[in-house]
Amino acid sequence: MGLETIDLTPRIGTEIRTDAATLVSGKHADTIRELLQQRGVIVMRGLHLSRGDQLAFSHTLGQVQPQGEGGIFKVTIDPKENPGAEYIKGAFFWHIDGASDDVPNFAATLNAKALSKTGGSTYFANTYAAWDDLPEDEKQAYDGLRVVHSFETSQRYVNPEPTVGELNFWQMRTPKVHPLVWTHETGRKSLVLGSTADHIEGMDPAQGRVLLSKLREWAIRPQFVYRHDWTEGDLLIWDNTGTMHRVDPYPLEENRMMHRTTIEAIEQLVGA
Repeated sequence: MGLETIDLTPRIGTEIRTDAATLVSGKHADTIRELLQQRGVIVMRGLHLSRGDQLAFSHTLGQVQPQGEGGIFKVTIDPKENPGAEYIKGAFFWHIDGASDDVPNFAATLNAKALSKTGGSTYFANTYAAWDDLPEDEKQAYDGLRVVHSFETSQRYVNPEPTVGELNFWQMRTPKVHPLVWTHETGRKSLVLGSTADHIEGMDPAQGRVLLSKLREWAIRPQFVYRHDWTEGDLLIWDNTGTMHRVDPYPLEENRMMHRTTIEAIEQLVGA
């Protein structure tokens, strides 16, 4: 079976119609990677991939990080299934994955195993397109700025009054400094934003946070955003280097469960 593609919005998101065997074969891996970097998000509906098939397909896209159980990480706020479930709630706010790492990961796959009855839709914002549409004078002003990203900053969205123990745990992850504008090996540029972004180096902290909020508001305008309303068995892939994402909050008792694989970085995070 081949690949049939349908763009879901003008600026972000493409659906691929295919089957599991075609994906696992890797015959179209180069095409999928290229499409992913162009469109930010790829959706394949109702595939119901097994753990083995999801891992095998993920390996066709790049090196899979050894997270969770053999590369499959359970995305759920149920602490019985995920001991770090409390930190998953940070996904309710706009972010990119791995911003507190030296280099954020390239991409991830998300496989819908069980859905909540309320909430749970996932939103993606194209930060390539958001950069492209900025006025030229703003591009010149922002290119070269460097932003301090902190795990603690992202967790304060969820828990604004942490205990000393929680603070000590958060601060075990050293803040990382990334360019505000990621200049990719292709020459394209994207904004590096999200809930981990604490302040801008060399700028008054208050003014820097205003700028970061302004750019986040710009990047999540409707023309840059795709919303995915899940059905069980959907497989979704996103380019973590050129999108932000968030999920609508959902109740613990509704047992939403996603299986995620994470694809390691394929390029360095560099500024202009």
